[in-house]
Amino acid sequence: MTNPSDYYISRKPLLLKEFDLYVKHTLPVLVRYFGEGNVNALIAETRREYEDLIPQLPYIGGKQPFTEFIVFTGMLLAVYRVSKAHGKTVEQTGDLVYEIGRAFLKSSPAFLTRLFGNMNFSRLYLSRLRKRASESHQRKYPGDYVFNFVEGDGKTFDYGVDYLECASCKFLAKQGAPELAPYLCPVDILYSDALGWGLLRTQTLAEGAERYDFRFKKGGKTKVAVPASMQNVIDD
Repeated sequence: MTNPSDYYISRKPLLLKEFDLYVKHTLPVLVRYFGEGNVNALIAETRREYEDLIPQLPYIGGKQPFTEFIVFTGMLLAVYRVSKAHGKTVEQTGDLVYEIGRAFLKSSPAFLTRLFGNMNFSRLYLSRLRKRASESHQRKYPGDYVFNFVEGDGKTFDYGVDYLECASCKFLAKQGAPELAPYLCPVDILYSDALGWGLLRTQTLAEGAERYDFRFKKGGKTKVAVPASMQNVIDD
């Protein structure tokens, strides 16, 4: 590929369609945060901001689900920039991001989310994840994730992933918004609960630790440390 940004530019219509789908399923949340009289103008402003960001998304090989993580980060960065321009704090945006995630997951059929969650524990998925972990240390794409696969202990967790470099954190830092990163991580709670990941995580790169220590236990209880300012919205 001559120009990696072409990967996202060629997919711009699809990416904007996905953005519109998120808006459709999370509109009540947006209205509650911004007011019914302002919401349509702010959605249009956010869409334009996101469209401008699409060519700037880091190309990391087009592999899923990692590329989807980057795309979602781009969407949320657009939300943050518009929210900030209209007087919202990063803490308020963190609450908004969490509620957007919750509303979108509720719009998805429960059996599909559980099916996808079960796939995350399949032999095929884990084999691919081990391979991807090894490949990540080649650092072929500067903006990519770098991580280690951790074999399960047979008791407390089925498998783990230690992220040593986070593509989302690197992208946000490059875009001058590293402060947003810690407020995106709690969304993993929603996905763990919905998909049955049983996620345990005690530290994050976004908050200055040396790694993200993801540990997965199928059907287990989610235990993830979060910024204190977000505890209320998470407990709702």
